[in-house]
Amino acid sequence: MGKPLVDNPEINLWQGDIAATEADYPYYWRILDQSEQQHASAFKKNDAMHKRYVEIHARLRIFLSNATNAAPEQLRIHKAEYGKPYLADYPDLAFNLSHTANKMVVAIAYHCELGVDIEQCKPRKNLAALVDKCFAEEEKNYWQQLPEAQQTLAFYHFWTRKEAFIKATGRGIALGLKQCVINPENPNELLRIPDGYGEATSEWLIQDIDFGESICGAVVSKTKNK
Repeated sequence: MGKPLVDNPEINLWQGDIAATEADYPYYWRILDQSEQQHASAFKKNDAMHKRYVEIHARLRIFLSNATNAAPEQLRIHKAEYGKPYLADYPDLAFNLSHTANKMVVAIAYHCELGVDIEQCKPRKNLAALVDKCFAEEEKNYWQQLPEAQQTLAFYHFWTRKEAFIKATGRGIALGLKQCVINPENPNELLRIPDGYGEATSEWLIQDIDFGESICGAVVSKTKNK
């Protein structure tokens, strides 16, 4: 794994390249469950997407196997009401997956709500429109005042923090990115979040992931009462 990606010993992060060989594919396919195989088969017309899905979800099972000491093919991965996956036999273990370009990352921790997001920081012509649609006024004002050369990277930092938060809640994009507000003056802090998800500044922790390259990432967590 190399150097730690976040400064939090309670959260384990595994990251790696998405680069399976033909020799890897049969094993990866075998350890998926029936629903995962059916999902992967929907990509059969696009061989690259099919094999990417198989590799990512098989490697997730391998990472979870290392954490639980259970065989990867025996793990029962279910989905909650809004689609967030969880381990039926290990309810205290939280995990989350994200991937972009040729990178993937899996976050694992106990007794918490947990979300992770990574994005390739590539220029986009519609950044200003996305900021207007998905950023709160504080975030938007901060972003607009940045030099143009800094705006792309700053956008992805805000975006991955917001995405990691909504993934941690289990609601996903339906929660509303504009309603999940990062403090521009302290990016490890939430200013406001929708009702019903706890105290923004005191209960939720945001940490950027250090990839040391043109990929932004963040992991967001909230400790549960044991």
